[in-house]
Amino acid sequence: MNPTEAASRTKPPRFALLTAVSKIHDTTVLRDLVESYVSGLRALGGEPWDCGADRTSLPLVVFVATGGTERQILHSLQLDSCEPVLLVAHPGQNSLPAALEVLARVQQLGHRGRIHYLRGPADDEGFRELAEAIHDRSVCRALLGSRIGMVGSPSDWLVASSPAIEVVRRVWGPTVVPIPLASILSAPDEETASRGEAMARDFRAGAEALVEAVESDLPAAGRVYAMLRRAVDAERLDAVTVRCFDLVVQKQTTGCLALAQLTDEGIVAGCEGDLVATVAMLWLYRLCGTIPWMANPSRIDPDRGTIILAHCTVPRSVCGSYRLRSHFESGLGVGVQGTMPTGPVTLVRIGGARMERLLAVDGILLCNTDHPDLCRTQVEIETGRDVLQGLLAHPLGNQMVVVSGHHATALGRWHEAMIA
Repeated sequence: MNPTEAASRTKPPRFALLTAVSKIHDTTVLRDLVESYVSGLRALGGEPWDCGADRTSLPLVVFVATGGTERQILHSLQLDSCEPVLLVAHPGQNSLPAALEVLARVQQLGHRGRIHYLRGPADDEGFRELAEAIHDRSVCRALLGSRIGMVGSPSDWLVASSPAIEVVRRVWGPTVVPIPLASILSAPDEETASRGEAMARDFRAGAEALVEAVESDLPAAGRVYAMLRRAVDAERLDAVTVRCFDLVVQKQTTGCLALAQLTDEGIVAGCEGDLVATVAMLWLYRLCGTIPWMANPSRIDPDRGTIILAHCTVPRSVCGSYRLRSHFESGLGVGVQGTMPTGPVTLVRIGGARMERLLAVDGILLCNTDHPDLCRTQVEIETGRDVLQGLLAHPLGNQMVVVSGHHATALGRWHEAMIA
């Protein structure tokens, strides 16, 4: 598969392409050689950029066409960003020596980067791997431009999952926007209330059953959605996390419908004010293009190598069907019991003092369960015995995130390049 075919299959991310050529080289001799590589890079989404132009907002890829370009390249790099440098080298014209010198200097300055080596203009495997690296950097750039609303403070029990907002920004990129919980608890105006109640009616219409919850619980749950949606729009948020148990205590309602609906609308929504899990969800959504689900690891069976995860909310788009239940711990409000499809999934948890550690495990969702002493949506996932032993010995925290498909290799590659 050539670069053009590879690009056409996936709508590649756009990136700024700087072609670095020394002025002392004979451009007539180099023209065909450079074009043979640059045409492939354009097919991957590259848009030619001159380092003399205004600073680009796109991820930057530098094609090191010749030697003698080291200072030109360093001048063009955006080393005030946490985005790693990506240099593309090839076998001739002292390209590789120049790339090595540049990356060595970048690392001396305390920044990360990588040289991607193409064996020739027809290196299909090399272009495929380069496309992955470019996608990874586009995700990094998207996270740098993202805004996460933190509605209220993290729940009191999140003793290992309450990083400073400066850590989130410095390590992962998103800006965290504090939002007073009172703004969500206050009474909505008529238009906002009507919008939320319409969402709740739609949720009810798609449900197989209404179990402990009653019809009269739905409007209040819908109004929580409308108030959160108003905050999302006002603050231009890409994600939100909510200290949702205060809704139960103060308003006898829940955020379960609201968070499920927002996530289905592309606004990743986390529970309990858990910033760590919300960052992981946003990252997975950007990198994998798949709706994520966060849940508690609630039971393990070491002999079978399985773990049960449970939570009282789940996006409707990841379920084949769902029922509306009460909130598990309180018996109040409206929770969601979804039935998720069996098959390949990935379990993810980030953690550590700087949010620098990653657990990413490919597994198989075996079945949905219905234990009365766990949160409403429950799935049993096979991960293997070793994973469970590691989880017990060296946990990164409580909430885990699940996405469909096997992505552990891609997640590990991104994490190593961007965070580790």
